[in-house]
Amino acid sequence: MKRASSRSVTAHLTYGEDYFGPQGPYEVSEGWWSAAAPVVERLSEELGVPVVVLRLAEVAEGGGGHGGHVVYHVEALERPAGLVPRQAGPDTAALLGPAERRAGWATPAGLRESFDWAEQALDRAGRPATGRAEQIRTWNLSGLFRYRTATGGDAWLKATNPTFNAREGDVIALFGSVDPTLVPPVLGSDPERGRLLLDHVPGEDCWGPSAEEVADVVPRLVAAQAALAADGRAAAAGLRDRTLPTLVLQVNDVLDRLAADPGPELTAGELDAARALAARLPALVAQLAACGLPETLVHGDFHPGNWRSDGTRSVVVDYADSCLGHPALDGLRPRQYVDDERWAQAAEVWARAWREHVPGSSPERALELVEPLYHLAYAVRYQEFLDHIEASERPYHEGDPVSELRAALACADRV
Repeated sequence: MKRASSRSVTAHLTYGEDYFGPQGPYEVSEGWWSAAAPVVERLSEELGVPVVVLRLAEVAEGGGGHGGHVVYHVEALERPAGLVPRQAGPDTAALLGPAERRAGWATPAGLRESFDWAEQALDRAGRPATGRAEQIRTWNLSGLFRYRTATGGDAWLKATNPTFNAREGDVIALFGSVDPTLVPPVLGSDPERGRLLLDHVPGEDCWGPSAEEVADVVPRLVAAQAALAADGRAAAAGLRDRTLPTLVLQVNDVLDRLAADPGPELTAGELDAARALAARLPALVAQLAACGLPETLVHGDFHPGNWRSDGTRSVVVDYADSCLGHPALDGLRPRQYVDDERWAQAAEVWARAWREHVPGSSPERALELVEPLYHLAYAVRYQEFLDHIEASERPYHEGDPVSELRAALACADRV
């Protein structure tokens, strides 16, 4: 599906307990629903007060996280002049009222607590903020905010849900203990509440990475993973368990749930085929184990958009999906984001690096064998998302587990 370059927006505006009615609809740039910055910019200009997008409340049309008409709950950070509070109707009150599994950064109190925590952390680091946090991105999985600091550099507040995400500060510390240049500098971490404060990493995200960027970042990740596997720290770190035998159990659990309530998305024939594939997984796991690569700390979303480079140094960011698992799950991740030439290079660089660290291993064969498990691991992960997000934000990932299941079926006959 072609990605939309814009979306229309309606914002239900609140300030504390006061409701000021719907604002808009407005047309804003950037089609992604999670792109909060253009919404905040437009509304702040219209209202004359700073605002933040708390969450997605409804979406009409669009799909895949972009386009269409999007309704947000927006909180003013100062009382808007010239607007009179009104009574919210029953439907609106239900839309804006409490809900199960709401993220901490999707409430006024939770967001203000996160800002207070980040600003105190910046003060302790000798990097006091020079203004309010600038909202960049907010969605069901995280909130991302930028601070300008008195030292001239930026800092980034990231909020995630700790019930189903990795403790990113701990993961960064693990990788950084092996290669400090691979990870972003941490200015503060509150893992119990899913808060992380990072120093700015210069450069650009590596969508469309160069050959030099692939040759730099891929073998450094492999080196760190090999070291953490060799000294046992990855296995002892209390990471979410996505090791292959456990993954097989998790896949079967998702299939059981789909069998109980397949909905309109999954046919009986697809479910039967998925069951047949699941029956093959123990043998596939044994073949992967025979390739000789150790289970280790896996980034979990190692696509080039999570690499940043300034042309001389590459850093890997976004560790929310990190887990203990098979490294080929990371090795295969770049393929769907790069062209054939760059993928051939990435696969060769990755395999060569693992052969250097584990002589006698068969990383090329591991990349071939892991493909169905790669898609099934994402089916499990997307189901985790759906299990832990509130109902209004399910459109971000509705149908993703089934899509990954179908992708696994499509490639299963090749292994």
